[in-house]
Amino acid sequence: MSDTLDLAKALISRPSVTPDDQGCQSLIADYLAPLGFNIEPMKFGDVNNLWARFGSEGPLFVFAGHTDVVPTGPVARWSHPPFEPTIIDDTLYGRGAADMKSSIAAMMVACRDLIKSGTPIKGSIGFLITSDEEGPAHDGTVRVIETLETRNEKIKWCLVGEPSCTNKIGDVIKNGRRGSISGTLTIHGLQGHIAYPYLASNPIHLFSPALNELVSEHWDNGNEFFPPTSFQISNINAGTGATNVIPGDLVVQFNLRFSTELKHTDIQSRIENILNKYDFKYTLNWELSGQAFLTPSGELVDAAREAIKQICDIDTELSTAGGTSDGRFIAPTGAQVVEIGPLNESIHKIDENINIKDLEKLTEIYKNILITLMT
Repeated sequence: MSDTLDLAKALISRPSVTPDDQGCQSLIADYLAPLGFNIEPMKFGDVNNLWARFGSEGPLFVFAGHTDVVPTGPVARWSHPPFEPTIIDDTLYGRGAADMKSSIAAMMVACRDLIKSGTPIKGSIGFLITSDEEGPAHDGTVRVIETLETRNEKIKWCLVGEPSCTNKIGDVIKNGRRGSISGTLTIHGLQGHIAYPYLASNPIHLFSPALNELVSEHWDNGNEFFPPTSFQISNINAGTGATNVIPGDLVVQFNLRFSTELKHTDIQSRIENILNKYDFKYTLNWELSGQAFLTPSGELVDAAREAIKQICDIDTELSTAGGTSDGRFIAPTGAQVVEIGPLNESIHKIDENINIKDLEKLTEIYKNILITLMT
């Protein structure tokens, strides 16, 4: 039993389904405070956040993560109760084992080991922990960052503990993420009897040419780190359920995951220009989840690559694949941001898990990065 494993089990045992922290952040604070961290809970709405800082000078290195987890799904389908951490054949099972309570445990132990070693630390180390990453993400990391910005607490390097790896620990570093913007489009027609189409206006028919143009649009070519931007419809709905009624409205929900070649305003303008070419009335509501961001090779990426090489003896791959993460709120401040965590194969699934040996490697990777950048 290692210290990282003990902490991971203690965190997993708390049923912190988003946005309910269930005392995880108190556990983290109680561990960090005796090490010399200044503890500052930040609650916004129903969301608990924790800002903890060791030191007051720059540069500031921050570990970022979340204590909330997704719902378990049918508990009966789990091999073991999801909030009773269970070890079988060197594997730790439990909701949050990979996403991302084990990462937080590894961060905590890595900091403890460095601080207790007595090695002088050049700058400050912070923890930015939220319970609103798996949910709407309105009152979590984004609000903490807003607070830090008003106080001019500038993060130079940020390591997010999201599960980044594919086949073995250390094989992938996320050094950026695509942006994400969603739209809810309503095409306004005129409801009527299907036998009298000249007395109605079918919004499905009206929208069809525009739909074809939207899905055929070439948005960009991507670049070295990002695939081309993709337009995808997630839902489309019209009608009353009756087969003899022309619907009055058509509602279309769509999303674009976009590269650093585009800004969200470019996307909005281009879509609205396409829609305005056609003879129908519409309303369109936008929701921006996050801008695309990229941390190119530099101090943080280089330190992470070297740490993985030393600990795991592999050459890691840089990737921007996958969904969004809270890095999207941190990178716009000018911080260098990378994501390094466990394998992502089991995240959000029944019987989520992590290999115990990976816990120790992750702790050593984090500690190695700290030593390189902060001593």
